[in-house]
Amino acid sequence: MRVGVVGGGLMGAGIAETVARAGHDVRIHEPIAAARAPSLARITASTERALAAGKLEAQEQRALLERIVYVDELAQLADRELVIEAVVEDRAVKLDYFRRLERHVCADALLASNTSSIPIAELAAAVSTPERVLGLHFFSPAPVMRLVEVVAALDTSEQTLATARRFVESLDKTVVMSKDRAGFVVNLLLVPYLVAAVRMLEEGFATREDIDAAMALGCGHPMGPLTLCDFIGLDVVSAVCDSLFEEFKRAEYAAPPLLSRMTSAGRLGRKSGRGFYTYQATR
Repeated sequence: MRVGVVGGGLMGAGIAETVARAGHDVRIHEPIAAARAPSLARITASTERALAAGKLEAQEQRALLERIVYVDELAQLADRELVIEAVVEDRAVKLDYFRRLERHVCADALLASNTSSIPIAELAAAVSTPERVLGLHFFSPAPVMRLVEVVAALDTSEQTLATARRFVESLDKTVVMSKDRAGFVVNLLLVPYLVAAVRMLEEGFATREDIDAAMALGCGHPMGPLTLCDFIGLDVVSAVCDSLFEEFKRAEYAAPPLLSRMTSAGRLGRKSGRGFYTYQATR
């Protein structure tokens, strides 16, 4: 399949690598010119790690990278059969891209969003053919995580969903079908857990280390909730909280003041070098 990815950040690059590894041709539109080289470097580094771990052969790595091309204009996605939007988790930005994509891509191309929480119906309303719009929610890091949520909006056609399922399965991923509610399946269950951990820290109930150790060791989770927040990105967690609270108006989805303050201060987690913990910045 000929696939386009809009946005070359952490998720966009990971999705592109995943798609190219499965043998699909990928074009990435990263609107910020200065971000394209770091995006490609991120993909290259990821494939180098896979090569070193014996999960990828040198010839496969070269072929994978050759299948990825960065393009300057959305018009260069005109021949794509599927375009996956993976830009910042901002409703206005995503809506603008969907409006612009409709002008440039084929009339029968599928338009998907990797949004974590924004209702797909809102994005579908931005185009004249909402039956071809759906959610394809990958998880970070996309090359490693085995799950993709396929989200059907009110007008998404059965043909669109069937094509999307076949595509996701071609990536060797597991499909979970979800109706179009903010948060879908995973974040609707995950966010109250993360929010409770942030509130527990905010109230001085336990230290960050003890909160994380309790859930990692007591519940067998691969990492604690505060470490997970840093991994996801506090800005993303906060944006998902806002979307869920807007839709459901339930206190367990509201972003705690500490999370909002940290986001405003630029303490976004791993990608900024500082969140609940301190890291070497990745950007």
